[in-house]
Amino acid sequence: MKSRSVFLFVLSLVGVLLLIGCGQPDSGNPKIAFVSNSFASFWTIAQRGVEKAGADLGVDAEVYMPVGGITDQKRILEDLVTQGVDGIAVSPIAPDDQMEFLNQIAEHTKLITQDSDAPGSNRMVYIGMDNYKAGRMCGELVKEALPDGGSIMIFVGRIEQDNARRRRQGVIDELLGREYDPENFDPPGKVLSGGGFEILGTMTDQFDRAKGKANVEDTLSRYPDIKGMVGLFVYNPPLALEALEQAGKLGQVKVIAFDEAESTLQGIIDGTVHGTVVQDPYMYGYKSVEVLKQIIDGDLSSIPENKFIDIPARYILRDNVEAFWADLKEKIVDDAE
Repeated sequence: MKSRSVFLFVLSLVGVLLLIGCGQPDSGNPKIAFVSNSFASFWTIAQRGVEKAGADLGVDAEVYMPVGGITDQKRILEDLVTQGVDGIAVSPIAPDDQMEFLNQIAEHTKLITQDSDAPGSNRMVYIGMDNYKAGRMCGELVKEALPDGGSIMIFVGRIEQDNARRRRQGVIDELLGREYDPENFDPPGKVLSGGGFEILGTMTDQFDRAKGKANVEDTLSRYPDIKGMVGLFVYNPPLALEALEQAGKLGQVKVIAFDEAESTLQGIIDGTVHGTVVQDPYMYGYKSVEVLKQIIDGDLSSIPENKFIDIPARYILRDNVEAFWADLKEKIVDDAE
């Protein structure tokens, strides 16, 4: 309780100072902030959606990408509250650890989550996909790529995030032939076997690209006969491709991906990536601004009873990758002009 009191006091004090000393002109438009959980190409696409919605809806919308993990994200959120933003859409880095803090933020502004949820917090709605379901979709791609089964390794930034935990578990449960249960959780260091597959483990990198590539290299060294690699964050599949190429194993080890990094899409075209499960970061950005604008205006009709606005995941394979990529490029270029 003491930390909360200090937090509120600091917010009040800084808010007063801002009101006294700020002489900046005010557009009169609602002020909305979109806060990612890291810096990545995925979030650059989301930024285009935020910018387009801001222009379409008459909203001052800004995107913030923390580069220093949970500490940096916390600082950004505190700064935004002291600036008096009307609404925040955030992708929480570690929702269990951030729960009390997120609830404090929600007392001072309209708070929603996007991309990754914080179940149990006082956020008003979550915008994104069902990450467990998407994980099972990825598992289906693994089974397509390796119809006879085999050993695989899973790579992801961190599993503290709700989206990463659910996504990973969906892959595991699909491969092992388990019943649909989003609340399942297998410890990351445990070898799991079933359905003809051996899941060797889950390697995390905390968004450190050098560590992410080293994880792939270490896997190739320890398991030279590995059959498949699953990358669950946007940068994981490209790092796997780099390491495989350098090891002379590109095309020999099946790569199954998440998200739409350029090298991942090119890999699908070239045949070095079996396929990817994509979200819609552009729509995450656009929809977050749209919904927050409605909430700020007092219209809560867009919030469903379950407080989940589903933007479904999609399979991208060789037969649809070029059309998907062309559409993605068009959105990004048009909104950047």
